[in-house]
Amino acid sequence: MMQGATEIALTKLDVLSFLDRIPVCVKYDVNGTLTTDFPTGEELDIAKPVYEYLPGWKCDISGCRSFDELPEAAKDYIRYIAKATDSNIKYVSVGAGRDEYLTID
Repeated sequence: MMQGATEIALTKLDVLSFLDRIPVCVKYDVNGTLTTDFPTGEELDIAKPVYEYLPGWKCDISGCRSFDELPEAAKDYIRYIAKATDSNIKYVSVGAGRDEYLTID
């Protein structure tokens, strides 16, 4: 769970389309010490993000209206975020329009 949230609305998934791979920050390196806590204060100035890379999906997803219609790599990305945050992804926006989203049950 992330700060008490049990469900997430994942926005802007469409802007990740067409990337070969998607960087996901999983830790921070603060003077050689790895931490999963977001650095604050002076540590923020020296912290370096540590990334894992997930495969991109390289296609337009704006027409998708169900989870099953998404490319497998996009589904894997959503599952990864859900697991990493220990939350359910309830809504996913797949385009700029107000109707360009899907609901995950």
